[in-house]
Amino acid sequence: MTKTLERRYTTAGFEYRASGDRTPGTMRGYALKWDRLSQNLGGFVERVAPGAVNLGDGSDVLARYNHEDDYLLGRTSSGTLRLSVDDIGLVYEVDLPDTTAGRDVAVLMERGDVSQSSFAFYVPPDGDSWSTTEEGFPLRTLRQIQLVDVAPVNTPAYLDTEAGLRSLAESRGVDLDVVRRAAADNDLAAIVTPPAPQPLPAPTAVARLRAYSARRPLDYYRR
Repeated sequence: MTKTLERRYTTAGFEYRASGDRTPGTMRGYALKWDRLSQNLGGFVERVAPGAVNLGDGSDVLARYNHEDDYLLGRTSSGTLRLSVDDIGLVYEVDLPDTTAGRDVAVLMERGDVSQSSFAFYVPPDGDSWSTTEEGFPLRTLRQIQLVDVAPVNTPAYLDTEAGLRSLAESRGVDLDVVRRAAADNDLAAIVTPPAPQPLPAPTAVARLRAYSARRPLDYYRR
């Protein structure tokens, strides 16, 4: 398991359902969608393969507003956060707590001020792979991730893609600084799909004769 926490976001939005009592209500939305290409992450794009999230691995996933510990909204171990998957992606549903954070989020969602979600995760060894899109742009596919939290967010945070570049460097046996420079030059494709080695030129007739002669005993030509 890599120790680098990664975060991504989705603009899919979510639903807010007010409760009939004094509790803030429930929010529901997609934390991520399968096989959707991300924005340019600094020289490559990314997608999450269907089934990349294992909901049976025993992880206690949190729901935190803006990923902040002080704004805990729910967690899977208590049942206040529920996760499920369908053909579209990973769905999360949270019973918002009757706390300052829960009430604030409920008001912001009801007003439409919060409309995006984010998720934080780790990628285990061999949990991703590299290829290119149909247009030849470098593509990272997340095939297995350990989910840490899901979060409604005000604005998407800056995407730290260092872990993705490190993954590419390890998978191709290339120094990380070389990968960083290639990303800065928008030339990661040269590392993801290096040019095929060129075949050696065919030997000339003279070269073939010399090679053949070298394999024959000298006295053969003295007869």
